[in-house]
Amino acid sequence: MHISQPPRRLRRGLFILTFILLAPVLGWSALLAQNQQLAPAPPAHLDRNAIIAHLNDAISWYRNATAKVQAPGEPSDVIYQDNAQNFAAQALRLAFQSAREEAEIIAGDDKGASDDSAQADDTAQPNYTRVQSRLSTQIASVQAQIDAVNKQIDKAPAAARQNLIASRDTLQGRLELYKSMQDAVQKMATFAENTEASNAGLLGTINTLARSVPEVLDTSKSSAAAKPAPTGQPRSSSPTGLIGQIVALYDQISDMHSIDSLISETSRLSQTADAVRKPLRDNLVATIRAGNATLSQNPAAQNQPPTANPAKDPGAAPETAADIQKRYRNLTQNFRSYSDAMVPLAQERAILDQSRSNFEEWRRSITRQSRVTLQLLLTRVLGIAIALGLVVLLSELWRRLTFRYVRDARRRRQFLLLRRFVIGFLFGIVIILGFVSEFSSLATFAGFVTAGIAVGLQTVLLSVAAYFFVIGRYGIRVGDRISISGVTGDVIDVGIVRLYIMELAGPAVDLYPTGRIVVFSNSVLFQATTPLFKQLPGADYTWHEVTLDLAPAGNHKTAQEKIGAAVNSVFEQYRSDIERQSTYLEGRIEVQLKTPVPESKLQFGDDGLQLLVRYPVELRKEAEIDDRIARTLVDLIHSDSDLQTAVTGSPRIRAVVKT
Repeated sequence: MHISQPPRRLRRGLFILTFILLAPVLGWSALLAQNQQLAPAPPAHLDRNAIIAHLNDAISWYRNATAKVQAPGEPSDVIYQDNAQNFAAQALRLAFQSAREEAEIIAGDDKGASDDSAQADDTAQPNYTRVQSRLSTQIASVQAQIDAVNKQIDKAPAAARQNLIASRDTLQGRLELYKSMQDAVQKMATFAENTEASNAGLLGTINTLARSVPEVLDTSKSSAAAKPAPTGQPRSSSPTGLIGQIVALYDQISDMHSIDSLISETSRLSQTADAVRKPLRDNLVATIRAGNATLSQNPAAQNQPPTANPAKDPGAAPETAADIQKRYRNLTQNFRSYSDAMVPLAQERAILDQSRSNFEEWRRSITRQSRVTLQLLLTRVLGIAIALGLVVLLSELWRRLTFRYVRDARRRRQFLLLRRFVIGFLFGIVIILGFVSEFSSLATFAGFVTAGIAVGLQTVLLSVAAYFFVIGRYGIRVGDRISISGVTGDVIDVGIVRLYIMELAGPAVDLYPTGRIVVFSNSVLFQATTPLFKQLPGADYTWHEVTLDLAPAGNHKTAQEKIGAAVNSVFEQYRSDIERQSTYLEGRIEVQLKTPVPESKLQFGDDGLQLLVRYPVELRKEAEIDDRIARTLVDLIHSDSDLQTAVTGSPRIRAVVKT
């Protein structure tokens, strides 16, 4: 079986694939071979750890400088904060620029780099983009050839069609090979991109750190877009409340501490930059000295015959012009590398000095603001103290005037209670106006709190509201006799929330203390099913009545006159007190009332004809008065024969108003 040789394009593709896979190994071997011919490295070596530490410090300082100090409260603070952010971003860019240049120098030192090292790097590191472009061109060319053969197959005779089909199959195999090679190159390019940090050493670490601050080092964004956005909400420049001023003063003190910390970090970062710059400066000085030494040894520069190279064996042949030019090229490259790495550090050092000056000016500005805030705070505290002192003075003056000019104990107590409410309200107003500055928020908060209190303390609020009805013009005072919820008693205390009465029991005309105190909530006044009965203010009397059964054949008129006269004889003993109370009551309620006097009338009852005599009695003496009337009527009936025939039963005394 004959095996045909692969076409020339197929052999070329296999060679390119082999070159891609073996290029790193070949490039590394070439670099190792050239490393023996390079000039010796300068005496000072760059420290990888120092470079990484410098970048870490720069990143931390940048983040603190742009976010550690709170949002500004004064217009000048906006300028200082903007300057701090700009300086931080510039210093960070310069730090990474210098670090990348130093990484190139270290990479050159590690690999024995020279003027030819760039070419070796091109060989060691294949250009995947170029290879992919070349493969894409070849794929397009083969596809065009396949399309042309397909057109020929459609028009070719049957004898030539077989050869065209074989050519098309060969082109199709080549196309599949190129596509496979393109996939392999794409995978290698992706792998190289993903493993850049692990394979690139120091430069990969620097690039990884650069990704942590994309807002500064992302070249795809403009400098305006890279500016960090301010954090937090702007503070109020002039807080009015005591709490707002205390918070503002605390924030200003915190900002001063933060700025002090940033100043210290800036100084440390400057020292770190100086430590990184020192070996570069030493190498740059050594390069300049080596250049001067080379110039002094150059025969063309001093019109002297060529001499031996002092760096080599004294017995060696003199240096040629090519050797001297090569040495100059090496020195020039070293000088550019060191200066490219050191200049950004020097610029970073200058930016750090400007940033430190900006922080110091910012701190002085905040110090001035804090002094003004402290003065306002002390002034407000003094104002609150004076206002509270005036309220206390008003309270004491109110109390003394009440005790001096109000003689009635009930009125005095009402005035003192009103004083407590007014003074408490004034205290609350002073505290609220002194401590709170955001009244809109306070109103919202107070609305929710009031709604919660109204629901949770409904009974208490009703009791407090009812208290003002209790102490009103026709309200309850200590000593009044009242009836509430079937309980009759004398009031012994009226509180803001509760009412205390001493319970009375016994027959309707002879009540006596039971020794118990009944407590009612003031809100009972608003309950329709629990009525409250009390005497009118100044009317300390009630009505009783005496009832006698009369015989049908008796002298009714004579009995009515004699019994009425007997009741009036007892009433005359306390008539003046009843009339005085009636006169006082008329003046108080401004209604003309009939003077209370005993009244007698005949009426039909269940047992027949009855004589009823109604008379007023004093509340505190009702039992005594009823006893007098009962004795008087009994003596009158026993001594008068007409009454004995007219009255059939014993007299009955009862209270008109049932308790």
